[in-house]
Amino acid sequence: MGFFDKIRNGLKKTKENIGETFDSVLAVFRQVDEELLEELEDALILADIGAQTASETIEELRGLAKRQNIETKEQLTEALCQILAGKMAPNCGLKLDTKPSVILVIGVNGVGKTTTIGKLGQKLTAQGKKVLFAAADTFRAAAADQLAVWADRCGADIVRHSEGADPAAVIFDALTAAKARGTDVVICDTAGRLHNKANLMNELAKIDRVIQRELPGADRETLLVLDAVTGQNALVQAEQFNQAADLTGLVITKLDGTAKGGVAINVSARLGAPIKFIGVGESADDLLEFDPAQFVQAFFES
Repeated sequence: MGFFDKIRNGLKKTKENIGETFDSVLAVFRQVDEELLEELEDALILADIGAQTASETIEELRGLAKRQNIETKEQLTEALCQILAGKMAPNCGLKLDTKPSVILVIGVNGVGKTTTIGKLGQKLTAQGKKVLFAAADTFRAAAADQLAVWADRCGADIVRHSEGADPAAVIFDALTAAKARGTDVVICDTAGRLHNKANLMNELAKIDRVIQRELPGADRETLLVLDAVTGQNALVQAEQFNQAADLTGLVITKLDGTAKGGVAINVSARLGAPIKFIGVGESADDLLEFDPAQFVQAFFES
């Protein structure tokens, strides 16, 4: 299955959610008037694109329709796709040029952090990189065991401590091991807690200090993993984590299992952060590098 087909299939439930509404709005195309624009805005909100992003999108569409004299359904859809894609931050991929580089993966429990780490590790080892997993989620039972399964599957090293250990100590030992072993990329799992934001911020700040001290000048990606199934709650999580960490990108998981795929557009637009990867299935190949234009095209393609 091709890249675009995977995105399209992954958005199947979202397309079904808004397809009837969107198609009914454009079924009998007429001039781009206020009634049509209002109906389109409602359709975007139903797709979990968010009220503010939907409103801004329609405002831009209103101006574009006048300037370009849009007269057909195809022209309108193309303009809408162009605007939505432009609202998302461009994805320039992962910057992992130093040896070692670090990927810090954060997010609440249940969003798919550990699975995302495993899939990233599999992608990187397939590229010939030597990968080490740091099992710094020491609070969730069996988190390290799950990560060890992925490490074995993709041929990555792993550093782990006992349950309840200091996460920063795990990161320290992982970075020490990475330097000694000639590791290319260290991927760090972290505990997913938001109930006490002060603890979260303190823990991430401590981990940050360890990385800065042990690998000054190293390339680092801080990826926030969000579950698309949670819809607009994903935006709330993203805003809170963005206050606690210097995010370099987002990973949106479980897009194939939800009708709320539009949240990906909204989160990127509101945070100004690029989506690096999206998850549209269970296999490692279903973690796809994100392309805003292709995503939006698949989102609206009939």
